[in-house]
Amino acid sequence: MIKQVLKQGLIAGAVGSIVMTLGEKLEQAVTKRPDSHVPARVLERLAGLPERPGTQPVLLNWAMHFGQATLLGVVRSVMAHAGLRGPLASAQFTVVRLTTDQILENATGVGAPPSTWPRKELVIDVIHKAVYAFATGAVADAFAARGGPGPGQRHAAARPGRHSGAGPTPRADSHGRWN
Repeated sequence: MIKQVLKQGLIAGAVGSIVMTLGEKLEQAVTKRPDSHVPARVLERLAGLPERPGTQPVLLNWAMHFGQATLLGVVRSVMAHAGLRGPLASAQFTVVRLTTDQILENATGVGAPPSTWPRKELVIDVIHKAVYAFATGAVADAFAARGGPGPGQRHAAARPGRHSGAGPTPRADSHGRWN
C-alpha cells in the first residue's frame, strides 16, 4: 500500500503543480507580475550552491517549483487514503502547502514572514497555493476512492449521527463490501 500511496501522491502533486503553474502564467499575463525566483534561491541555499546575484536560474527555479509540489502530493495522498477527502481536506492541505513554502523560504533567509508582505502579493500566493491544493486533492481523492472509504470514513459511518464528509455515507453490504 505504501508504494501505491507514494506513486499516486507523486502523480497528484505533479498534476497539481501543472494546474497551479498554468494559473500563475494566466494571472501573470493579466497582471504583468514577473516570475518569482524565490524557489531557485531556496534550492541554492538548501543545496549549498553558490549564489549568483543578478541571475535568474530558471532550471533551478523549475526544479524546486515542481519538485516541492510533486513531493507534497504524497502528503495529500496519505490524507485521502486515511479518509480525509473532499473540499475540507483540500482546504487543510492548502495550509500545509503554504506552511511548507514559508518554512523553507524563512529558514533559508530567502523569504520573509507573510505578515510582512504587501496584501496583494499575499492574496495572489494564497490563491495559487489553493489552486494547487484543490487540484492535487481532486486527483488524490479519485485515486483513493478506488479502494473504498478510508479508515476515518469507515469510523464515521459506524457512528450514529456522523457522515463520511465525502459524498454519500459509505455502508458495508451483507458481504462486507463497501459501497
